[in-house]
Amino acid sequence: MPGDHYWSTEENIDMRYRTLGGTGIEVSTHCLGTMMFGAVGNPDHDDCDRIIHTALDQGINMVDTADMYGRGESEEIVGTALRGRRDDVVLATKVHFPMGEGPNQGGNSRRWILKAVEGSLRRLNTDWIDLYQIHRPDPATDIEETLSVLTDLVRDGKIRAFGCSTFPAEEIVEAHQVSERRGLGRLRTEQPPYSILARGVEASTLPVCQRYGMGVLVWSPLAFGFLSGRYRRDQPVDLTTGRAALRPAQFDPTIAENAAKLDAVEQLVDLAASLGCTLPQLAIAFTVAHPAVTSAIIGPRTLPQLEDLLTGATLTLDDATLDRIDEIVPPGTNRYNPNAAFPLRALTDTTRRRRPLAERAAA
Repeated sequence: MPGDHYWSTEENIDMRYRTLGGTGIEVSTHCLGTMMFGAVGNPDHDDCDRIIHTALDQGINMVDTADMYGRGESEEIVGTALRGRRDDVVLATKVHFPMGEGPNQGGNSRRWILKAVEGSLRRLNTDWIDLYQIHRPDPATDIEETLSVLTDLVRDGKIRAFGCSTFPAEEIVEAHQVSERRGLGRLRTEQPPYSILARGVEASTLPVCQRYGMGVLVWSPLAFGFLSGRYRRDQPVDLTTGRAALRPAQFDPTIAENAAKLDAVEQLVDLAASLGCTLPQLAIAFTVAHPAVTSAIIGPRTLPQLEDLLTGATLTLDDATLDRIDEIVPPGTNRYNPNAAFPLRALTDTTRRRRPLAERAAA
């Protein structure tokens, strides 16, 4: 792909780099995600440190975290691991979700962002954040308010660039219009959920990002574990542990939506076997083959998981393979709703979908 660059590590793994939107920052096509670092996933900080250093040694130069991962624990792990290596790493974190009990301990307001960024800088043990991302939209805050404070943070040198995560296409467009109209900095990246089982963003979000020259960092390329090979059709699912315990409706095989996911998984397992790769390797390679995608966030909990994904970094999917994936899950469609845990207010707030009773009749 034009604009791609390579770096060979001592282990002779060629890591591809792509420009992050229009920032001029070069990032690896695999980005290390750290959501599973800490009590929520891997509580062994020393083991997490080894995972981070192994990723960096293998040519990954971007690390993505968020203040809400373990209420700051993930950022602290990352900050400790990057001592002595900070200049070589493109460091990304996020803000939005509540970090306290008060009504103003989260969201996208100037008041909260100015406080939250200081907390992230302290936990990450750094003077600057390369990419500061708004974790979700905030209907209570004007986008101009958010863009204004982010622009100020760039001017102050506390962040280098800013972006968003899981924003609907129309809100990305609105943000760019406001930036142009008000002379504010603009969103440089979007971080959407994207996988073989969740291709809905291909219809509008990814084209919009291409239109505005934004970098795209995709999350959950393993579809919440369904493309890890752990969940198979006609095999029992333990709904009492892990992610299945937190969101059983997403894993219960008796639910039709989940059964459809498992049917697709069986076909994808066969496809991976025909290519001589693992299902996770196939899943990651699929996401980075899309021309809009800059990097796929891989979130290993253990070192062996990271090593398996790195082994598949050289996997190239030819047109015949991508055509077969299109047959299993058609382009632009979802086998499940990747945002089920964070539904849009426009869908959950009935007042946004229903006029007052006295105004509903046509006459």
